[in-house]
Amino acid sequence: MQEEGFGCILVPADMKTTQYFQYTRQRPDRVMILDEWIERVAKNPLREEVQGDGRIRRWARIVEMENRVLRVILLEDGETVHNAFFDRNFKE
Repeated sequence: MQEEGFGCILVPADMKTTQYFQYTRQRPDRVMILDEWIERVAKNPLREEVQGDGRIRRWARIVEMENRVLRVILLEDGETVHNAFFDRNFKE
């Protein structure tokens, strides 16, 4: 179901996402990323940065994935997921 006016798609957990996210999450290296993990990073980040375009980067470790770091990119609203991937370059 598409949320009118924002180009966002609601997934079963009522997590707002962009069409770009829906497309990229089908990639083989991203299909294993659970909505639960994305929500966990969005709500309890280890670190956060705001990009020049207003998008918000958040990182957190995912214990279930051998403590790898998941980066979640949110739109300016702080809720809509634009991207999510395991960040091999994360430095604490």
